[in-house]
Amino acid sequence: MAVEGKIRALVLAAIVRPSDHALLVFRGWNSRKAQHFYRPLGGGIEFGETSQQALQREIQEELGVAIRPVRKLATLESIFVHEGVPGHEIVIVWLAEFTDPALYLEETLPYTEGDQQSVALWVIPARLQAQGIPLYPAELTGLLQGV
Repeated sequence: MAVEGKIRALVLAAIVRPSDHALLVFRGWNSRKAQHFYRPLGGGIEFGETSQQALQREIQEELGVAIRPVRKLATLESIFVHEGVPGHEIVIVWLAEFTDPALYLEETLPYTEGDQQSVALWVIPARLQAQGIPLYPAELTGLLQGV
């Protein structure tokens, strides 16, 4: 969630399905733009926590499963407006994998963000790009090429 006037440190999990290189994401909605968007799972880094620790905690909280961080892909800066509120994030993106390979066989996974229930789903980043559907952070599609 963007907090006006504050920079937020965020970590995202780039979990890529080995069989087809699909990325695990959640689907969001921007009512101001009347547009869906997709973003990998993750969240804020708490004080005293490394980005790796935050990544593992966030995925455990959101999906209830364990992941293994593989390697840091990038640190990105994102300045944006969402629902009319300006945001500024420093985003650390980690390539990560499930510790339980059976999870890659699921088409969707139950996902919890705060008190909201939804599903995480697999998407092919290049297909979203070809359809003009945003995947955030914007640099993610390029980062995942060759992964």
